[in-house]
Amino acid sequence: MSHDLFPPGIQHALDLAGIFVFATAGALLAVRKNFDVFGICVLALVTALGGGLLRDLVIGAVPPAAFGELSFFLTPLVAAALVFFLHPEVQRINRAINVFDAAGLGLFCVSGTTKAYEYGLGLTASAALGVATAVGGGVMRDVLAGGVPSLLRDREMYAVPAVVGASMVALFIGFDKLNGFTTGVAIVTAFVLRLLAIRYHWRAPLAWNRRSAVAEEP
Repeated sequence: MSHDLFPPGIQHALDLAGIFVFATAGALLAVRKNFDVFGICVLALVTALGGGLLRDLVIGAVPPAAFGELSFFLTPLVAAALVFFLHPEVQRINRAINVFDAAGLGLFCVSGTTKAYEYGLGLTASAALGVATAVGGGVMRDVLAGGVPSLLRDREMYAVPAVVGASMVALFIGFDKLNGFTTGVAIVTAFVLRLLAIRYHWRAPLAWNRRSAVAEEP
């Protein structure tokens, strides 16, 4: 069963935009970690395509778009090349990573949810897969870069904005209100919520009534 929410070109544009901004975030993190050019390209590719690969395998869209669309493979390499030659000064890299990562999170939670629904999943399952699309590449990136995935620690609410954005899309679909404007609202909401969480250090709660004397790991 398929539901045509957008013309194919719109879905493709959303995917490409998310791929580019996530690839840029991954490449910038590689620069911060002093990876070489190969490491920069690998981290850009994994960050950009990891969530989409997971989504496509779950919904049965095989071969995944990352392998069937040359533009999906080339876009992260273009982003990696731009970062390699034009990355900001070192003290500005963290801010750039956060902005691009937040943009990717907003774009992918929306595109992942809509594509899952178009392939016949229910609203709840579609939203869950939208979240997986948004955070999957970041998890793989963090593991390869030697860090604890942000999804598990959810510092400064990494996953929550994706949940909000994907849930908004599911609600818009359920009420037959999904269009270009409401799609943009969901993307911007997830993006702004993530940036506000970074700016004001919002985070998901720790275990209830935690009294451990062991300091939290950095």
